[in-house]
Amino acid sequence: MSDKAFEILETKTRLLADNDREAEAVRALLAGEGVFLVNLMASPGAGKTTTLVRTIEALKDRYRIGVMEADVDSDIDAKAIAATGARVIQLHTGGSCHMDADMTRRGLEGMGIRDLDLVFLENVGNLVCPAEFDVGAQKKVMILSVPEGDDKSLKYPLMFRVSDCMLVNKIDTAPVFDFDMEACRERVLALNPDMKIIPLSSGTGENFEEWLDWLEAELQAFRAKKG
Repeated sequence: MSDKAFEILETKTRLLADNDREAEAVRALLAGEGVFLVNLMASPGAGKTTTLVRTIEALKDRYRIGVMEADVDSDIDAKAIAATGARVIQLHTGGSCHMDADMTRRGLEGMGIRDLDLVFLENVGNLVCPAEFDVGAQKKVMILSVPEGDDKSLKYPLMFRVSDCMLVNKIDTAPVFDFDMEACRERVLALNPDMKIIPLSSGTGENFEEWLDWLEAELQAFRAKKG
């Protein structure tokens, strides 16, 4: 007989397990429709929306693109995306600091994906909560901006461990900030040796083609696997 007079229920473990099952269902839905979903994560101000706008403008003649804009309570970014001509849906998380798989599924259903090729989820802006929840995306991409510093992987390691690609944005500001690219790269690769690291500037377009090439290669690999 246990000497405890009460039961301990690990609610977070159960929550994550339930979310993982829902994420697999989202992946199955996407695979069935042939839609490639990218979960884009970053701190506020790192350049998620600017990156998306430039990406959409570069690819919209080749792919049918949709964007789910997640925010606590705002539609500013959704308006910027809508101006590109991409399909967009605004998702208000009701105070939650992240998207989960069920929210993502409902967003996909609300937006409609049957005639889309590529969908981006612009997740809620922070480097903590979004890293914990699998939303069912084929790829996880994070943005680290130069003004944030080169040591963020030491402070928020999970985000760097779970992401497939890191865009080091705003490299045009490097002369102004004390940012050591090689130190950043070494720290990140120590956490995640498979991370694709792409320095670029979403504002000026510097080295943006490398990001587009990586994205298209991943999308084509997804299609080939599905076929």
